[in-house]
Amino acid sequence: MFLSRRVPELPTPEQALRGRETPAFDVPARHTVLGNPLLGPYPEGLEAADFALGCFWGAERKFWETPGVWTTLAGYQGGHTPNPTYEEVCSGLTAHTEAVRVVFDPSVVSYEQLLKLFWESHNPTQGFRQGNDVGTQYRSAIHTHSAAQASAAKSSREAYQKVLDGSGYGTITTEILPAEGRTFYPAETYHQQYLDRNPAGYCGIGGTGVKLSTPFETNWGASCPTGVASAPDADQQ
Repeated sequence: MFLSRRVPELPTPEQALRGRETPAFDVPARHTVLGNPLLGPYPEGLEAADFALGCFWGAERKFWETPGVWTTLAGYQGGHTPNPTYEEVCSGLTAHTEAVRVVFDPSVVSYEQLLKLFWESHNPTQGFRQGNDVGTQYRSAIHTHSAAQASAAKSSREAYQKVLDGSGYGTITTEILPAEGRTFYPAETYHQQYLDRNPAGYCGIGGTGVKLSTPFETNWGASCPTGVASAPDADQQ
């Protein structure tokens, strides 16, 4: 994950690469570990969650190893360039971040449990960086699919900030934004389940060692919908 130069500031829509109307590559049909389809539509009752926490090779593995996760998909999200390639994202001129779409069964694993895994698996205070990986594509982000997800994500961020403060860390830079209007573009075939096919491959994912207690205060459960919806309400930090 060390290709091209990295530009530590986000381009405007006018500055971003133009991209293309259709994908530049195909996506495999099935997950190499879980065996389920990578692309939707997904079975009724499952939900989607989108997380960006640095290099998506290691991030994806964190989630596919979690019981209750039905499939995972590495991709690009939160930028301006339609249907980007990896090289374009690495240039810093698309505004995308490396993300993982997690499709999960909420009767087995809760969204809060996925949030706990998200926070504890990376350092969310580093801005456009995760460890030695530097660039806008490594920024921390949560893209939410419902108002309930947005509420849970914000509550978890507040709770984790408190425990980070007590451990000497700085301010969380994680974006919490609605997935609606921020298309998730699947990454190339060789990125999908990369660490399953390359067990000794590079993984830049590493947390702070600070744990988040659950349940944290949230209204999740009172209004948690089934299926995948769009989030009408999320903030920009």
